[in-house]
Amino acid sequence: MKPIFGTTALVFGFVIFLVTAPAFAAATDKSDKTEIYRLLELFGDVFERVRSDYVEDVSDEELVEAAIQGMLQSLDPHSSYLTKKTFGDMQVQTKGEFGGLGIEVTMEGGYVKVVSPIDDTPAFRAGLEPGDLISRIDEVTVQGLNLSEAVEKMRGRVGTDIKLTILRKGTDPFEVKITRDKIRIKSVRSRAEGDIGYIRITSFSQQTDTGVSDAFKKLEEEIGETKIRGYVLDLRNNPGGLLDQAVSVSDAFLERGEIVSTRGARRR
Repeated sequence: MKPIFGTTALVFGFVIFLVTAPAFAAATDKSDKTEIYRLLELFGDVFERVRSDYVEDVSDEELVEAAIQGMLQSLDPHSSYLTKKTFGDMQVQTKGEFGGLGIEVTMEGGYVKVVSPIDDTPAFRAGLEPGDLISRIDEVTVQGLNLSEAVEKMRGRVGTDIKLTILRKGTDPFEVKITRDKIRIKSVRSRAEGDIGYIRITSFSQQTDTGVSDAFKKLEEEIGETKIRGYVLDLRNNPGGLLDQAVSVSDAFLERGEIVSTRGARRR
C-alpha cells in the first residue's frame, strides 16, 4: 500500500511539509504513549490521595473496581465490569432459580430502578411496575449504595418480610411490604388464542430454548399442527439474558440469514 502523504506540496504559495506515513505513524504512536503515561500518572496520584486522605478506609480492590466500572459505564448503558461476586450473581440469575423478590433491577439517578417484575413472583403480585424507583429498603436509603449492595439487602431468607419505598411517576411515594420467596423463573409461557399460538418470554435464561420447544409442542397439540396460522412472540419488559438462548429462539422462527454478529474496532 502506498503512503497517503508525499514529502512536500506547494499550495497558494506556501510550502507545506508532510512527513511520510511510516514516520508520521511512529511520531503519533510515541505521542499517544506519552499521553497515556501522563493520564495513568494522574490516575495514580488521585488513587494515592484517596487512599491517604479519604475519611473512611477503602480497600485498593474496591477503588480499582470502581474506577474500571466508572470507565465502562461512561461508554454506553450496556458496558459494565463483572467482579467475581457479580458474575456469580449473574450465573444464579440466568439459571432460573434464586431467592428474593422477583424483580429485574438496575441503578438510575442513585435509586434502584425496576426494569421488570418477573411474572408470578412476590414483586409481581405486590404490583411493582417497570420504571418504579426504589428509594428505601427497610428504612435504609439506597442512595450511596451500589447495585450489588442494594440487591443483597433485598435478598434474604424465604418467608421474611421486606418493606420498599417506591417512587412512581404521577403518584406520591408509597410503601410496599413484600414477603420473600424462592424464585423459580419460568421464562416461557404459552397459550392458544383460537388458531394463533401465543408465546411470552420473560427473560433469556438457561431454560428458555427448551421452554420455547415445549411451547411449540403444546400449542401444536392444542390447536392442531396443520391448523396453526401463526405465532405471537411477546417480549414486552424482557430485560435480556443469555445471548446463546436469544440466538436459539431467533433460529426457531427464522429460515435464513445472519442472526447476530459481533464487530469490534479492528477488522480481522
